[in-house]
Amino acid sequence: MRTIVVVENRKHWTHEISGVDVVTAKEYLTDPEFANLKRAGVHNLCRTYGFQGMGYYVSLLAAARGHRPLPSVRTIQALRQSPIVRILSDDLEEEMRRALHSLKTPRFEVSIYFGRNMAKKYDRLSRAIFNQFPAPFLRAIFEHDGDDWYLKAVRLIAANDIPDNHRRFVLTSAAEFFAKRPSVKKPKEYRYHMAILWSEDMIDPPSHEGAIKKFIRAARSFDIGAQVIGVDDYARIAEYDALFIRQTTAVDHHTFRFAERAAVEGLVVVDDPESIIRCTNKVYQTELFFRHSIPHPKTLVVHTGNVDAVISTTGLPCVLKAPDSYFSKGVTRVENEADLKKKLAELFKGSDLVVAQEYIPTEFDWRVGVLGGKALFACKYHMVKGHWQIVRGGPADRSRRMGKVEAVDLADVPKEAVDIAIKSARFIGTGLYGVDVKQVGERFLVTEVNDNPSIETAEEDAVLGDELYIRVMEWFKDQLDKRGRSTV
Repeated sequence: MRTIVVVENRKHWTHEISGVDVVTAKEYLTDPEFANLKRAGVHNLCRTYGFQGMGYYVSLLAAARGHRPLPSVRTIQALRQSPIVRILSDDLEEEMRRALHSLKTPRFEVSIYFGRNMAKKYDRLSRAIFNQFPAPFLRAIFEHDGDDWYLKAVRLIAANDIPDNHRRFVLTSAAEFFAKRPSVKKPKEYRYHMAILWSEDMIDPPSHEGAIKKFIRAARSFDIGAQVIGVDDYARIAEYDALFIRQTTAVDHHTFRFAERAAVEGLVVVDDPESIIRCTNKVYQTELFFRHSIPHPKTLVVHTGNVDAVISTTGLPCVLKAPDSYFSKGVTRVENEADLKKKLAELFKGSDLVVAQEYIPTEFDWRVGVLGGKALFACKYHMVKGHWQIVRGGPADRSRRMGKVEAVDLADVPKEAVDIAIKSARFIGTGLYGVDVKQVGERFLVTEVNDNPSIETAEEDAVLGDELYIRVMEWFKDQLDKRGRSTV
């Protein structure tokens, strides 16, 4: 990907950085070379970004050409809207308090250069603002209202307005930023670029390093350059064509913000925001199963007014689930009425609604992986020996145990289990899901549909091997082709 810095006057950016071309706004807007350029990251350092002005048109036409503008028109417009800045201020409360608590002045400004500040102690705060408003140069203005700090405004800085004593730092920050652009394995130039949101430091990741490497290799076979990104790369989402989230998702979490940002930027996203909302809330799924007559265990959505109806609906013992429970976390079994009321009281502290479900003891649960409305893989998730769940113990518990994962050829899975899994996933979306199904004799009951299903080496891939990763990346390729996001 060609890296271009656009300025209104070359005197405004005299620095030379390897691999970076400096052009004037007039050249970029009028020279056929740039109009015909297929792939480029355009760093817009124009002096002004007013509506239909030179800087505005650089970002606007960059987007039309399939280039990656920084800032985007969306960011330029958002910076003009005070309500958006105030909403962001609410999200940054803790970070502002940490960074600014010792200041005695009622007003403070922070200059942000490619997400960094000259003072190390303001780096995290600068990165957080840059992630929300990706632009090369920003100035954030904070004010203290007598009780706490809030973000008053965020403004774009022109290249020629940077103080002389900041320029060496700006050059270093720019060089580091350009060096982290999506990598291209020479001599091959990939048609598409994919970001894989993953970290080796995660607890209970849906894929470990071995599986991530297999995804990356499979992506290359479809002309997709895949690259692992982290939480600090939020501002870079627009540089990619697809986002594959391989972290455990939640709505009030950075994974959801990444998914939302990617969807707005037009990327192919797994997991997409709607799927995260629907899969991470068991109350939603309960209503969905009722509405579409999907066979499922006896279930009741519990609130403080119908606690007495739980036993008559589900019987005892029963299983209680927090709406955002996942992989056995937030799930508990109660044996008697006293235990039921105690556990419900605890769960009501975190949510006004709780799901109660009949307890159905089985040796294993079927897990059917579904992608794009088709069955992808199947496993038996065995219960931990002597325990009623597939996981025993919390993420930080040294005695934590997991049951055996046994991959099964789809041809050997009961047709009813596969069919009900596909049907259930269809009501969630068209992405990648793991549907949990209990088998009771000849009956098959869906317990939940999960986004971000586990795909691990020697476990979920034990039957298909590398073919599993290839099929996932083939789906991404098909979606990218349909959207016409080619960056060749």
